Amino acid sequence: MIERIEGVPEGVLGLRSRGKLSREDYTEVLEPALREAIEAGGIRLLFVLDEFDGAEPGAWIEDAKTGLGAWAKHHSAWQRFALVTDEGWIVRATRAFAWLAPGEVRTFEHGEMDEAQRWVAG
Repeated sequence: MIERIEGVPEGVLGLRSRGKLSREDYTEVLEPALREAIEAGGIRLLFVLDEFDGAEPGAWIEDAKTGLGAWAKHHSAWQRFALVTDEGWIVRATRAFAWLAPGEVRTFEHGEMDEAQRWVAG
């Protein structure tokens, strides 16, 4: 499940993921939120991953489509991406592939949420 986070700094798109991701999480939440951020002038994404229980089969396809579409079509719109998670393997994977991402990418632990919000808004 992906849901919006209220109370994030101005100009920041805040999203939280819990449990198992579905195709609808991408088509009904993530994709519209990214479009809004692009139309507002750029993507400063704070993504909080509380628990990750995997993804339904259709979600993996949407993940690839959403990621490639937002990256290729709107490469210059990406400004900052802050990932907040305590999942070590996700942090390592994000850091390993951060050089491929447009904009700046940083990872934070849950205890660093305030720092993550300041950084992504900066």
